[in-house]
Amino acid sequence: MAGGGGGGGETASADITLEYTPTWIVAAVCSVIVIISLIFERLLHRAGKVLKKKDQKPLFDALQKIKEELMLLGFISLLLTVFQSTLTKHCVKESIMNHWLPCKKETLASSTKHLAAGFFTGVLGGGRRLLAGGGGGNNCTEGKVPLLSAEAVHQLHIFIFALAVTHVLLSALTAVLGLTQINNWKPWENNIRQEIETANGDPDAPQTFKQVDQFRFIQERFKGFGRGGGLYGWVHSFFKQFYASLTLEDYSTMRLGFINKHCPTNPKFNFYKYMKRALEADFKKVVGISWYLWAFVMLFLLLNVNGWHVYFWISWVPLVVLLLVGAKLEHIIVELAHEVAEKHNAVEGDLLVTPSDDLFWFHRPKIVLVLIHFILFQNAFEIAYFFWILSTYGFNSCIMGQKQFLIPRLVISVMTQLLCSYSTLPLYAIVSHMGNSFKRAIFDEHVQAGLVGWAQNAKRNKGKGAKAGETTSAGNGGGIQMRSVHREAAAERGTASLISQASPSPPQ
Repeated sequence: MAGGGGGGGETASADITLEYTPTWIVAAVCSVIVIISLIFERLLHRAGKVLKKKDQKPLFDALQKIKEELMLLGFISLLLTVFQSTLTKHCVKESIMNHWLPCKKETLASSTKHLAAGFFTGVLGGGRRLLAGGGGGNNCTEGKVPLLSAEAVHQLHIFIFALAVTHVLLSALTAVLGLTQINNWKPWENNIRQEIETANGDPDAPQTFKQVDQFRFIQERFKGFGRGGGLYGWVHSFFKQFYASLTLEDYSTMRLGFINKHCPTNPKFNFYKYMKRALEADFKKVVGISWYLWAFVMLFLLLNVNGWHVYFWISWVPLVVLLLVGAKLEHIIVELAHEVAEKHNAVEGDLLVTPSDDLFWFHRPKIVLVLIHFILFQNAFEIAYFFWILSTYGFNSCIMGQKQFLIPRLVISVMTQLLCSYSTLPLYAIVSHMGNSFKRAIFDEHVQAGLVGWAQNAKRNKGKGAKAGETTSAGNGGGIQMRSVHREAAAERGTASLISQASPSPPQ
């Protein structure tokens, strides 16, 4: 740390202002920063064009959400820079600085030797460290110290940036791994639709009655009478999320229940495509950082006191919440099976379940998405905090914590990331649609363009229909004529088939 005894030349060199800095250095540093920024901006722009070209509007909206987060980070950086001088010049009693420390007071001096090993501190923060050491004591009277040093402000800024970047990257990784797992369900959808087309070719085929306990869905999910099988049903659901969390029978049964509730006239509705695009739309919400997540960060920074090991205990929070969410999603499937098994001894045709909001916590399916958002953010926070400490202070720093707490913490974070990607997120993708409503925005995206063209053609032909209606009766005949015009317009635009593929009941 500079600012101690001698070394006047070192302090003087550290205090060189911009007006005495060679212009080639200023131009070179600014050029590098601008080039890196432009490259990053062009990459985001190109990614947006690719997503729009491939008609991936939900993912494009998620990219826009990432841009908003980066803009927020830029504003936070600006505020930290503007108020840095105020924070470093504001003095407080030295006794206040001796409480609620992340490290013991006697270890602070020894831990500073690890600062030089940190990447961010060595590359980005060396100058600020010298400035903080050289000028920090001159602004305060005896017995007082700065409220926050320039080096601390700089490190805090790096931590916020690392947190946001890690959250975005891990959320994207979770979405990619989850969609990879969901892609395994596509053959199921194709086979089911092919079987429906084959059955439609033989309309005289009789519907046979089957005992409910003959369905594999009931055999695997029905665990005795009582709501959800009682405690045994919950235990079964808890362990089910670790292996074969979703089977073909689960998918086909829930698919039929969704179609029967929202679009019963279209049994060939592509449920897989709808479900996948709905998950992409939810991803837009997951990549954002809400105010309550920032509040959680502030709470952790407050409680990160030496000896409390908050960083270890808090690492269990996302894993515990994730296991509860996974068990709940599995138990919803169990409750669907119990509802059928307890009401019917035999059914005609296929097994039919009834989606309902009553299956979810507080009758709100969106709560599951909020919890998954919290899990991903908290896990990203743990990983970002670890790498920030490692790169800034070094592995042996006191703020890193004891090794017996560090290794389990990393293992928990990896387990949470993998379980959420390969089990919980795919389960959410399908079970979240077992409520009373569907995601109307997904249908609007594909149907709206066709409906607008259909309406425009119908409006243009309205005059023709009115003239033709004069030769028919004023009531019934006019309606027939107008329906004919509508059918012709729909045929011209090809909208009739589009509406047939996406004809759910109105959202509730």
